[in-house]
Amino acid sequence: MKRICRYLPILSLLLLCVPFASAQSSVDIMLGLGTAHDSASSSGLDNAALSQCSPIGSSSITTGGTCSATPSLGGVFMSIGGDAILWKNLGFGMEVSFQPAKSQFINIPSYGPLDYRQTFYDFNGVYEPVHSKRVSLQLQGGVGGAKTSFSITQSSCVGSACVSQAQPVVSSNHFQVHAGVGVSLFVTEHIFIRPQFDIHYVPNLTGQPGFGSDLVTAGTVWVGYNFGSR
Repeated sequence: MKRICRYLPILSLLLLCVPFASAQSSVDIMLGLGTAHDSASSSGLDNAALSQCSPIGSSSITTGGTCSATPSLGGVFMSIGGDAILWKNLGFGMEVSFQPAKSQFINIPSYGPLDYRQTFYDFNGVYEPVHSKRVSLQLQGGVGGAKTSFSITQSSCVGSACVSQAQPVVSSNHFQVHAGVGVSLFVTEHIFIRPQFDIHYVPNLTGQPGFGSDLVTAGTVWVGYNFGSR
């Protein structure tokens, strides 16, 4: 919930457009649930030096560590977004997608698991070639960023009382290009469900530590509210 509230000020910009929504313009505010996918890196990560290495399972001569396999990107993503159609079928929008729970990247001996959380955010131009009372087709294209946050979870005990704490390690930030297509199905005059397919092209997402490709595919089911007359 705290992570969602962090991005609410961004959507407040769209709410400023609500008073101007009319038969030719509208504003959507949405929450979504979905997933994103990227393959695992062909090289691993040295669990002592946190640097790329290969082949998987080999011992590192310089550090005495082990080259551990890294995971593919997947799991559940939560999203918050909105868009405004202000000029006939043209408008703008913004979206943020993030993993609500951390995933394990590798386990580091003597330290604990290295966890990660992936976030994508983008600002888009929006085009609606199909727009009716029950269905609309939306095409998106824009730019934004991708952030991979890493942390190490350590446990300490005093007698029988144990505490686990997550310590941030590093964040990897990258520019991204985004494209998406979604179909809004209106269940009432203002409430809609929008299945959407997205592509994120993130240069250097394969950098250390990283995933297997710079291209991330994603799918989201949005539930939203439309301000304006259809």
